[in-house]
Amino acid sequence: MKSQLFLIVLAILAGAVLPVQAGLNVQLGKSVHQPIFAAFASFLIGTIGLLIYLFILKFDFSSIGESKNVSPWVWTAGILGAFYVAAVIVLAPRLGVALTFVLVVAGQMAVSVVVDHYGLLGLPVKQINWQRMCGIALLIAGVLLIRKY
Repeated sequence: MKSQLFLIVLAILAGAVLPVQAGLNVQLGKSVHQPIFAAFASFLIGTIGLLIYLFILKFDFSSIGESKNVSPWVWTAGILGAFYVAAVIVLAPRLGVALTFVLVVAGQMAVSVVVDHYGLLGLPVKQINWQRMCGIALLIAGVLLIRKY
């Protein structure tokens, strides 16, 4: 039970830092007059941070050769991450942080329900049901309310 609570708190924290990251990246992009540079810098600093973390964990870098066995599609995750960060940097100053992230979450939930329903990407199947559909409807209502007010 405690581990589940820890994971829930971690997920909330991960979501909570995204608007802060967006705001900081927007500031960096404005300072150099290029939002895509901010996305690049974000990934560069993040890469350095993760490399340091791998050294702290004493990661066995010799195991990297095993990654040749994964599907080439797996490597597109980095491009998807870059697209996400760059899009948020461009959208947040135009749409506002709240609307940007409500739309991001709506997109995440819509695709997540499909991924769950079909068990795509090797994930467990979780069927679409009326409760999940109500959740999506409430997200759409939230988008409309935030957009209007």
